[in-house]
Amino acid sequence: MAESRSKSRWLNRTVLAIGLTSLFSDWSHEIATAVLPAFLATLGVAAAWLGIIEGVSDGLASFTKLGSGYYTDKLERRKPIAVFGYTLTAFATASFGFATAAWNVLIARALAWFGRGLRQPVRKALLASAVTPETYGRAFGFERMMDTIGAIVGPASAFVLLPLLHHSYPHLFYLTLIPGLIAAALIAFGVKETKRLPVSHISFRERVRQLPQGFKRMLVGVGIFGSGAFAHSMLILLATQRLIPTEGAATAASIAVGLYLLHNVFYASFAFAGGWFADRIPKKWLLAGGYSLAGFMSLAIIVLPVSVWTLALIFILGGTNVGLEETLEDSLAAELVTTEHHGMAFGVLATVNGVGDFISSTVVGILWSAVSISVAFGYSALLSFAGALVIVLLPLHPKTARSR
Repeated sequence: MAESRSKSRWLNRTVLAIGLTSLFSDWSHEIATAVLPAFLATLGVAAAWLGIIEGVSDGLASFTKLGSGYYTDKLERRKPIAVFGYTLTAFATASFGFATAAWNVLIARALAWFGRGLRQPVRKALLASAVTPETYGRAFGFERMMDTIGAIVGPASAFVLLPLLHHSYPHLFYLTLIPGLIAAALIAFGVKETKRLPVSHISFRERVRQLPQGFKRMLVGVGIFGSGAFAHSMLILLATQRLIPTEGAATAASIAVGLYLLHNVFYASFAFAGGWFADRIPKKWLLAGGYSLAGFMSLAIIVLPVSVWTLALIFILGGTNVGLEETLEDSLAAELVTTEHHGMAFGVLATVNGVGDFISSTVVGILWSAVSISVAFGYSALLSFAGALVIVLLPLHPKTARSR
């Protein structure tokens, strides 16, 4: 009875603890993300390397999420996996400070994202189990909002701390360990997990087969969109390169970090707003809208003249798109799949996203370096709109999954 009353309040202890965990974890690795392009520039690294680092890391994380989701559905308690994942990410992100070449960064980033892969399906399953299906949108929207507040504080911290540290990137990376370990402690001591009935030990293929057809159709749209949805750290590189001729290298880098901060303000705002609306109107329309915004962002990169104001619009579209996309993908997946299979569903969803991230970041980075910006972001726009179309064509009233 107490558990039932707790789940009826969507903002309960577990939801709050998971939200704070996401805030501190994102605070940690967004400090590193905000300065990563500039740090790579000091190592003489081109755009293609940034795309490879992001793509390989996201691809590794995606397959880790798939394995984690499959495995943790068979456990009575999932939380220890999440604690380990958050701890690993914290130490691996701090290890950027030891990098002296691009391949060092690649290894450290891949290890950090391996930790993210372990923890993400578990965190989402813990979150979904703490609330009722009628409040999935708000719970996932709140978690995404808190995550993005961390993504706001992270670049802001980098903006303030880097000059104070005399532009010592290693010392800045070492400091990321503090919020990273706080996140691990919050998931360990703040989240209340009750024993659950594990799923039967059937094959991986059979587990995938049991996922609902509506969810599988959704994955097609997610995969098409994800294959063009490049990592938004590339927007930082874009802004830096476009502003250097008029602003100089140091000022351009500072403005780019500020624009990324603006990006994350809109990310946080629309993550929760999207979740709130998702509990009231069909989720597919909001998700398709988020995908379409990504397409318009890519078109804006191609056609708009270069200025701080046009770059600000691009970053705003990017932040709004990601806020809607992440919240709606999670809450729609939670609605379409029964709770005992949430770990597997979130793992499969994350894998599809991760494969898409690997393809998109790598292809966009290579097209940008080898062909042109117009071709690179034209490719992204085309797949964004195609993914939105697939989501629009999903059944309007999918069957809401309930716990059995």
